[in-house]
Amino acid sequence: LMNAAVAQGVEPAQITQHCDSISLCFSKGLGAPAGAVLAGHREFIAEAWRMRKLLGGGMRQAGVLAAGAHLGLQHAEATLRRDHDNARRFAEGTSGPCSAPGGIHMLDSPLCSINLEAVETNIVMVNVQGAWPSPAELCDHLRAVSKEEVAETGQAVSVLLLPWSAHTLRAVWHRDISARDTELARSKLEFVVRKCQE
Repeated sequence: LMNAAVAQGVEPAQITQHCDSISLCFSKGLGAPAGAVLAGHREFIAEAWRMRKLLGGGMRQAGVLAAGAHLGLQHAEATLRRDHDNARRFAEGTSGPCSAPGGIHMLDSPLCSINLEAVETNIVMVNVQGAWPSPAELCDHLRAVSKEEVAETGQAVSVLLLPWSAHTLRAVWHRDISARDTELARSKLEFVVRKCQE
Protein backbone atom coordinates (compact mmCIF):
# COMPACT_ATOMS: atom_id res chain seq x y z
CA LEU A 1 0.00 0.00 0.00
CA MET A 2 2.67 2.51 1.00
CA ASN A 3 4.87 1.72 -2.01
CA ALA A 4 1.89 2.12 -4.33
CA ALA A 5 0.89 5.42 -2.72
CA VAL A 6 4.41 6.86 -3.04
CA ALA A 7 4.77 5.63 -6.63
CA GLN A 8 1.44 7.23 -7.62
CA GLY A 9 1.98 10.38 -5.59
CA VAL A 10 -1.29 9.98 -3.67
CA GLU A 11 -2.35 9.46 -0.06
CA PRO A 12 -2.90 5.82 0.95
CA ALA A 13 -6.54 6.70 1.74
CA GLN A 14 -7.14 7.43 -1.94
CA ILE A 15 -6.12 3.89 -2.86
CA THR A 16 -8.06 2.25 -0.04
CA GLN A 17 -11.24 4.34 -0.15
CA HIS A 18 -13.29 1.50 -1.63
CA CYS A 19 -11.86 -1.26 0.60
CA ASP A 20 -13.77 -2.86 3.45
CA SER A 21 -10.61 -3.68 5.39
CA ILE A 22 -6.88 -3.05 5.20
CA SER A 23 -3.90 -4.76 6.78
CA LEU A 24 -0.62 -2.82 6.71
CA CYS A 25 2.67 -4.40 7.74
CA PHE A 26 5.17 -1.96 9.27
CA SER A 27 8.16 -4.26 8.94
CA LYS A 28 8.27 -4.46 5.16
CA GLY A 29 9.07 -1.23 3.32
CA LEU A 30 8.74 0.94 6.42
CA GLY A 31 11.56 -0.84 8.24
CA ALA A 32 9.97 -1.30 11.67
CA PRO A 33 11.23 -4.30 13.67
CA ALA A 34 7.72 -5.78 13.80
CA GLY A 35 4.07 -4.88 13.74
CA ALA A 36 1.03 -4.44 11.59
CA VAL A 37 -2.25 -2.59 11.77
CA LEU A 38 -5.71 -3.72 10.78
CA ALA A 39 -8.34 -1.17 9.77
CA GLY A 40 -11.99 -1.55 8.86
CA HIS A 41 -15.55 -1.00 10.00
CA ARG A 42 -16.20 -0.92 13.74
CA GLU A 43 -17.94 -4.32 13.75
CA PHE A 44 -15.12 -5.93 11.77
CA ILE A 45 -12.47 -4.57 14.15
CA ALA A 46 -14.49 -5.68 17.19
CA GLU A 47 -14.64 -9.23 15.79
CA ALA A 48 -10.92 -9.18 14.91
CA TRP A 49 -10.14 -7.99 18.45
CA ARG A 50 -12.29 -10.80 19.93
CA MET A 51 -10.61 -13.45 17.74
CA ARG A 52 -7.14 -12.14 18.62
CA LYS A 53 -7.94 -12.48 22.32
CA LEU A 54 -9.58 -15.87 21.80
CA LEU A 55 -6.46 -17.22 20.06
CA GLY A 56 -4.08 -15.78 22.65
CA GLY A 57 -2.68 -12.98 20.54
CA GLY A 58 -1.46 -9.76 22.03
CA MET A 59 1.64 -8.19 23.50
CA ARG A 60 2.46 -6.29 26.64
CA GLN A 61 4.77 -3.27 26.66
CA ALA A 62 4.61 -2.98 22.86
CA GLY A 63 5.43 0.73 22.86
CA VAL A 64 8.99 0.12 21.64
CA LEU A 65 7.63 -1.70 18.59
CA ALA A 66 4.99 0.97 18.06
CA ALA A 67 7.73 3.63 18.14
CA GLY A 68 9.52 1.87 15.29
CA ALA A 69 6.31 1.76 13.27
CA HIS A 70 5.63 5.44 14.00
CA LEU A 71 9.14 6.41 12.86
CA GLY A 72 8.71 4.31 9.71
CA LEU A 73 5.46 6.10 8.89
CA GLN A 74 7.01 9.52 9.47
CA HIS A 75 9.78 8.81 6.96
CA ALA A 76 7.82 6.56 4.60
CA GLU A 77 7.80 8.81 1.55
CA ALA A 78 11.56 9.53 1.56
CA THR A 79 12.50 5.94 2.40
CA LEU A 80 10.24 4.33 -0.19
CA ARG A 81 11.12 6.85 -2.88
CA ARG A 82 14.80 6.01 -2.34
CA ASP A 83 13.98 2.29 -2.68
CA HIS A 84 12.06 2.98 -5.90
CA ASP A 85 14.95 5.06 -7.28
CA ASN A 86 17.46 2.30 -6.50
CA ALA A 87 15.26 -0.30 -8.21
CA ARG A 88 14.99 1.95 -11.27
CA ARG A 89 18.77 2.51 -11.32
CA PHE A 90 19.32 -1.25 -11.20
CA ALA A 91 16.93 -1.83 -14.08
CA GLU A 92 18.22 1.04 -16.20
CA GLY A 93 21.87 0.46 -15.44
CA THR A 94 22.47 4.17 -14.85
CA SER A 95 25.50 5.49 -12.96
CA GLY A 96 28.81 3.78 -12.52
CA PRO A 97 31.50 2.66 -14.95
CA CYS A 98 30.43 -0.99 -14.84
CA SER A 99 27.03 -0.54 -16.44
CA ALA A 100 26.34 -2.08 -19.80
CA PRO A 101 25.54 0.33 -22.64
CA GLY A 102 21.83 1.01 -22.42
CA GLY A 103 21.50 -0.64 -19.01
CA ILE A 104 20.46 -4.09 -17.87
CA HIS A 105 17.10 -3.87 -19.60
CA MET A 106 19.02 -3.81 -22.88
CA LEU A 107 21.81 -6.28 -22.06
CA ASP A 108 23.14 -7.71 -25.27
CA SER A 109 22.30 -11.14 -23.99
CA PRO A 110 19.95 -13.94 -24.89
CA LEU A 111 19.86 -14.85 -21.18
CA CYS A 112 17.93 -12.08 -19.47
CA SER A 113 16.08 -8.80 -19.86
CA ILE A 114 14.02 -6.31 -17.83
CA ASN A 115 10.83 -4.61 -18.95
CA LEU A 116 11.35 -1.03 -17.73
CA GLU A 117 7.65 -0.20 -18.03
CA ALA A 118 6.95 -2.79 -15.33
CA VAL A 119 9.37 -1.17 -12.83
CA GLU A 120 6.98 1.03 -10.87
CA THR A 121 8.06 0.62 -7.25
CA ASN A 122 10.82 -1.25 -5.41
CA ILE A 123 10.35 -4.50 -7.35
CA VAL A 124 12.26 -5.48 -10.49
CA MET A 125 11.38 -8.64 -12.39
CA VAL A 126 14.26 -10.08 -14.44
CA ASN A 127 13.09 -12.23 -17.35
CA VAL A 128 15.26 -15.29 -18.03
CA GLN A 129 15.16 -16.72 -21.54
CA GLY A 130 16.23 -20.20 -22.58
CA ALA A 131 16.60 -23.46 -20.72
CA TRP A 132 19.93 -22.68 -19.07
CA PRO A 133 20.56 -21.22 -16.67
CA SER A 134 17.21 -21.55 -14.94
CA PRO A 135 16.15 -18.75 -12.58
CA ALA A 136 17.20 -20.93 -9.62
CA GLU A 137 20.62 -21.58 -11.18
CA LEU A 138 21.06 -17.90 -11.99
CA CYS A 139 20.21 -17.06 -8.36
CA ASP A 140 22.85 -19.57 -7.22
CA HIS A 141 25.46 -17.88 -9.44
CA LEU A 142 24.48 -14.45 -8.13
CA ARG A 143 24.79 -15.61 -4.51
CA ALA A 144 28.16 -17.38 -4.97
CA VAL A 145 31.50 -15.57 -5.02
CA SER A 146 34.23 -17.08 -7.19
CA LYS A 147 37.97 -16.45 -7.32
CA GLU A 148 37.44 -15.50 -10.95
CA GLU A 149 35.01 -12.74 -9.94
CA VAL A 150 37.44 -11.32 -7.38
CA ALA A 151 40.31 -11.47 -9.88
CA GLU A 152 38.33 -9.76 -12.66
CA THR A 153 36.33 -7.20 -10.71
CA GLY A 154 38.38 -6.75 -7.54
CA GLN A 155 35.22 -7.34 -5.52
CA ALA A 156 33.43 -10.18 -3.77
CA VAL A 157 29.69 -9.54 -4.12
CA SER A 158 26.87 -11.87 -3.13
CA VAL A 159 23.39 -10.95 -4.38
CA LEU A 160 20.23 -12.60 -3.09
CA LEU A 161 17.39 -12.72 -5.62
CA LEU A 162 14.33 -14.95 -5.63
CA PRO A 163 13.54 -17.38 -8.45
CA TRP A 164 9.96 -16.19 -8.94
CA SER A 165 8.75 -18.46 -11.72
CA ALA A 166 10.03 -20.77 -14.45
CA HIS A 167 11.36 -17.74 -16.37
CA THR A 168 11.59 -14.90 -13.85
CA LEU A 169 13.76 -13.61 -11.00
CA ARG A 170 12.43 -11.12 -8.47
CA ALA A 171 14.59 -8.37 -6.95
CA VAL A 172 13.19 -6.21 -4.13
CA TRP A 173 14.71 -3.11 -2.53
CA HIS A 174 14.32 -2.07 1.10
CA ARG A 175 15.74 0.55 3.44
CA ASP A 176 18.96 -1.41 4.10
CA ILE A 177 20.01 -1.49 0.42
CA SER A 178 22.00 1.59 -0.55
CA ALA A 179 22.71 3.13 -3.94
CA ARG A 180 26.19 1.58 -3.74
CA ASP A 181 24.71 -1.85 -2.96
CA THR A 182 22.44 -1.40 -5.98
CA GLU A 183 25.40 -0.62 -8.24
CA LEU A 184 27.26 -3.68 -6.94
CA ALA A 185 24.22 -5.90 -7.53
CA ARG A 186 23.83 -4.60 -11.06
CA SER A 187 27.52 -5.19 -11.80
CA LYS A 188 27.26 -8.70 -10.37
CA LEU A 189 24.29 -9.52 -12.61
CA GLU A 190 26.19 -8.24 -15.64
CA PHE A 191 29.25 -10.32 -14.64
CA VAL A 192 27.21 -13.50 -14.11
CA VAL A 193 25.30 -13.07 -17.39
CA ARG A 194 28.55 -12.55 -19.27
CA LYS A 195 30.13 -15.64 -17.69
CA CYS A 196 27.07 -17.77 -18.42
CA GLN A 197 27.23 -16.70 -22.07
CA GLU A 198 30.90 -17.64 -22.27
